[in-house]
Amino acid sequence: MSIVVDTATGTRVCTLDDLEVERGRAALIDGEQVALFLLPDGTVHAVDNLDPYSDAHVISRGIVGTRGDVPTVASPLHKQVFDLRTGECLDTQGKGEARLRVWPVAVIAGTVYVGSPEGAAP
Repeated sequence: MSIVVDTATGTRVCTLDDLEVERGRAALIDGEQVALFLLPDGTVHAVDNLDPYSDAHVISRGIVGTRGDVPTVASPLHKQVFDLRTGECLDTQGKGEARLRVWPVAVIAGTVYVGSPEGAAP
């Protein structure tokens, strides 16, 4: 799947060198907190930093891992596991269904750009 982020409308967030592999970073984009993750394969994923189960902005502090081929982040508070590609919660820990919004990311010449999240009004 190819993600396109228009650098004219996307937000320049940081450089790739500002991110550490498997360590989350939080960014504020248009008043919303976004969690960014650089994976070992060089891809960057962005999801809401707001944990839908605790209502705390902590996802950037989560534990990065995988479920098979699926890149994941586990909430540091209640350990729900989210797919970084889709935002789907893979392990609700007995709670109701919830998901994280996914923000499209592009890396252009070493600069990380983030577009509007899925489901956002154009």
